[in-house]
Amino acid sequence: MEKGKKMRATICIITIFFLFFTADAASKCKAWLVQSIPTDMPELATVHGVLSTADVLQWLAGNSSKSLDIIAQYWQLVPHPADPRSGDYGYSKEDLLRFGANEGLKVYKALENAANRKLPIRLLQHSGVSPDYTEEPSNLASGRPNVKNVTLLLSDWWGSGIVHAKVWISDSRDVYIGSANNDWKSLTQVKEVGIYLTDCPEIAKKVEIYYNNLWKLSHLNVSAYTRSVWDQQWQINRKVPCWSHFINPKERCRSPLPKYVEIAHVSGYPVLSDPYMSHLSMETPGVNDSSSNPQPNYLSFAPPELLFGKYQTDEQAWVDTIKSVGKGGTVRINSMDWLGQSGYIKETVYWPTLSSAISEVVFSKGAKVQILVAKWAHFINNTDQYLKSLLYSNTLCSSSKYNHCSGKVEIKYYIVPGYNSTGPAVLNGAATGNMYPGYTRVNHGKYAVSDVRAHVSTSNLVWDYFYTTAGVSFGTYQPAIVSQLQEIFNADWTSPYAVPVEPLEEGYACPS
Repeated sequence: MEKGKKMRATICIITIFFLFFTADAASKCKAWLVQSIPTDMPELATVHGVLSTADVLQWLAGNSSKSLDIIAQYWQLVPHPADPRSGDYGYSKEDLLRFGANEGLKVYKALENAANRKLPIRLLQHSGVSPDYTEEPSNLASGRPNVKNVTLLLSDWWGSGIVHAKVWISDSRDVYIGSANNDWKSLTQVKEVGIYLTDCPEIAKKVEIYYNNLWKLSHLNVSAYTRSVWDQQWQINRKVPCWSHFINPKERCRSPLPKYVEIAHVSGYPVLSDPYMSHLSMETPGVNDSSSNPQPNYLSFAPPELLFGKYQTDEQAWVDTIKSVGKGGTVRINSMDWLGQSGYIKETVYWPTLSSAISEVVFSKGAKVQILVAKWAHFINNTDQYLKSLLYSNTLCSSSKYNHCSGKVEIKYYIVPGYNSTGPAVLNGAATGNMYPGYTRVNHGKYAVSDVRAHVSTSNLVWDYFYTTAGVSFGTYQPAIVSQLQEIFNADWTSPYAVPVEPLEEGYACPS
């Protein structure tokens, strides 16, 4: 009898241990890289184990049971082929089906279903784009007290800038961070890269703090919390929140947001020597990875005034990723836009931060730096001149017999087929000959990956995105994610869609 009791007790303990172990294993943080790949790109090699953006956004909306928070620049999940103001105008139902517009409708329907089942939802965005601006989030919130909707104009706070982050947070546990807008074209007609993290409350709750900071900004009296300041680092007069480190400590106000690192005033925004990193054991179901050791992971944010705790600016995270490359290693950088200056404020800022970091690793570490920049219908003027000046590092690298410099910069334009045939199918009653809707056929991803570190961002590489615009990045040293992001980059780099940028002509002098 006693023996039977002991056996039952042992079985009970084993069962409890098994249930605890499996529950713990089931809730282990998991990470997938996520892509959108435009239709009609048959020569692009696929990368195994990468999820579809459309699927991930549907899952987040469909599986949320406690809360869903979304940051978006704009919304156009539903196409507008009948609206003359839209880049979708004039395309047939068959065209839209071929373009994959149905994926956007599925995401919108999943959000509608979530709203109808009384899920608490918060929607935060910039003012949006023509023709519907904030119509979709407004419709989702209309008549539903469980759905809150806010438009935040960062230009009121920084003089310029927008909400540019693309983030979904589900149940304070799951999160998407990436380049995809809440737009049907971002799911099937624009090339996007992001990361999807599940059962990662430590990460999701920190992103939630950033979300809450943006939400609070939208409800504060802007005039009471902003100042005009001479920015000593960037040598311009500009508007900033009154708690900014660009203001002398004695003149700063008390921040209404959670405390960030208090550092004595310096020329420019303080760089953290030891930014906070979480050390998580992260599973990568999309990649076979035998490593189960915890690896450092981090978050970074923009603008700097929205930092909290010991989290770093997004600019610093990009620089640190470039500098993480080992001797003789390779850094791969992908961006839609790249300009060594500001692009959207009244006074022009010269911004050498990333180009300096690139030159440093080329010279000191003999690193190879490969850069992909999008060439598309809305290409920024003078990008070509700037990129060619980056290539001048190769000349400088070998300019002296005393230079033992073996590094190199390589740059290619990424050209999605059909980029120069985008826009409405009909304009002023006449056929345009366009093959694809407006603002499509572009490589829109923003990320960097060295041989040890992967950085997935929402920011283009222009000054404004780091100092006046809302952006979020996630980075990791997890080997499987690093390797897979390299594979995504290499598939693009070696495809026929990537065209080399030619170096400066002989005798060209860089502008002083």
